[in-house]
Amino acid sequence: MSAEAAGNPPSRLLNLPNILTLFRIAAVPVIVILLLSPSRAAGFWAAIVFAVASMTDWLDGYIARKWQIVTVLGKFLDPLADKLLVMAAMIMLIPFDRVPAWAVFLILAREMIVTGLRSIASSEGIVIAASELGKYKTIFQMVALIGLLLHYDYYWFFGLRWEIFHVNMHAAGIFFFYIATFLTVWSGADYLIKFFSVLKK
Repeated sequence: MSAEAAGNPPSRLLNLPNILTLFRIAAVPVIVILLLSPSRAAGFWAAIVFAVASMTDWLDGYIARKWQIVTVLGKFLDPLADKLLVMAAMIMLIPFDRVPAWAVFLILAREMIVTGLRSIASSEGIVIAASELGKYKTIFQMVALIGLLLHYDYYWFFGLRWEIFHVNMHAAGIFFFYIATFLTVWSGADYLIKFFSVLKK
């Protein structure tokens, strides 16, 4: 049943999921400009913008599934927006020594290789199902980057008695970042294995 037949909004080019995806792309230059400064305030606001933009990744997918809105533009823009958002934040953090350059290179290389292989598979009419690893690596990347953007020590009030918890946001961020790096390499290797397995058939 189509979206129109179900009484839902039609699959227009500028539907709500695509608008949310475009918002995610528009957040990239804002984050880049903010991260020209290593200050606590710049990192805080960059983390806020990044977190809000990251949440739209889940929201646009949820709306697209619920309203049965799927467009070619959406299929292209959604993964592109995720990559632009994550890579922009990572690259801007390298000069501040908040992320290791070698890990950023591995993540960037993985994205380029997998994107290239997907283009080849698509041109040959081959469909390779995405694994859950790809979703997990994106989640860990986004969680890690929020911590790395905040960077400084923060004190959080929690509980009925308002206990104070001290959190080193950089330490928390780098912990999740290394998990994300591992998942990124693993998911890339998994895709390579699937790709060459399909070619042999």
